[in-house]
Amino acid sequence: MRQTIPRYVFLLFLLLSFLQFGCKSMHQTIKNTPSNPAPIYIDSMMENALDKKFFPGAQVIVGNNREILFEKNYGFTDYSQTSQVNSDVVYDLASMTKVLATTLITMQLVSNHKLSVNDKLGEKVARFKNTPIANLTLFELLTHTSGLPSGFMFYQHLLQTPDHSPFLSKEKSSIYNLPFDTQFVSSSLEYNTAFITHQPKNKSVLIYDNLWLNPEFYEIVFKKIITAPIKTRGNYLYSDLNMILIQQAIEAVTHEKLDILVNRLYTSLELTSIGFTPLHWTTKDKVAPTEVDHLFRKDTIRAHVHDETAAIFGGVSGNAGLFSNAKSVAVICQLLLNKGVYNGKKILKSNVISKFTRSPLLKKGIYRGLGFDKRNSDYFFDINQYGHTGFTGTFFFVNPIKNRFLIVLTNRVHPTRTNRLMYADNFMAKIWRSVNL
Repeated sequence: MRQTIPRYVFLLFLLLSFLQFGCKSMHQTIKNTPSNPAPIYIDSMMENALDKKFFPGAQVIVGNNREILFEKNYGFTDYSQTSQVNSDVVYDLASMTKVLATTLITMQLVSNHKLSVNDKLGEKVARFKNTPIANLTLFELLTHTSGLPSGFMFYQHLLQTPDHSPFLSKEKSSIYNLPFDTQFVSSSLEYNTAFITHQPKNKSVLIYDNLWLNPEFYEIVFKKIITAPIKTRGNYLYSDLNMILIQQAIEAVTHEKLDILVNRLYTSLELTSIGFTPLHWTTKDKVAPTEVDHLFRKDTIRAHVHDETAAIFGGVSGNAGLFSNAKSVAVICQLLLNKGVYNGKKILKSNVISKFTRSPLLKKGIYRGLGFDKRNSDYFFDINQYGHTGFTGTFFFVNPIKNRFLIVLTNRVHPTRTNRLMYADNFMAKIWRSVNL
């Protein structure tokens, strides 16, 4: 008689086989092999960057739609080297805000049919009706083809010198003796008390420690945007103003502020280490410092937004202001790779993600997505990839073809924005290429 294997034994064997072999592919890690040198290369690049003082420290994460493949923290939060970078440290994301806050909320509103990229600004925002920018579409703003200038230094209206002499000089002297970027700040520089006070007044907005802004200043800001010359409409020109206007459209249709909307989105993703105005949800010592600002804030900026325009909006702006650790950004990358689904919940529609992350103006030689940064295919990048960078030294990019993403968060502007060593070295692009080999 032939002996038969009981059915339950056979099923148990299949289950064990799946656990042994199937889970290996589900929990793969980036290994140091000749065909995949990424971890060794990342370590080497980071050690070289720290030695050459590209930045004091960094967080790096590589992952796919299911898991983190590589995660490591490097260096310190500043050059005193008293506080090592760990996973809880949050960084000022600068222009990564444009995607991880402003664009994501726009995508959510488009998914819910509350906005269309073809909507005109004047149709959605009452203050822009019957103005020169009324007919600009959200599509033009998101693709940076509105023709608006790259930005304005609004904050300089908040400063003055008693004798009306220039704020800055290219030459160092006894009067101009404090550095700001490649220039020097006048020692007689003071705040314009018509708009700035050191104590809160009626409806004033906190823009930095003990600095309060008269909200009447916003009329000056929006008048300047409304009357800005539109010279290159239809052509690509990256502009902070575009995303500030997108924020205005978002808030007009939802009747809620951008920071409230993103907090709700992040809560649905179970994220607690990302958001605007970080002192509302973390402590100052857990925030990496940015610049020693002798011009506007007159302080070492920490736990307040570095970007001057975002600062005048109280740290909540469509162009900048978001703070996060790398782990939180990783969850958003996974959301995008998983076609808008998180833990079985549909957060964004997959067709909306596809629409925003492609290059709709490619035939015109414009590689930009809607909100997302995209690059022409070259040695480092591919046209299918998308992400964004930040002035403070931050980077994230997603490769949907290879199911891979990279996040590098640094505070390269500490102690000064003149430190542009990482750009001269093509630092981020080199690491991005290594994880896509």
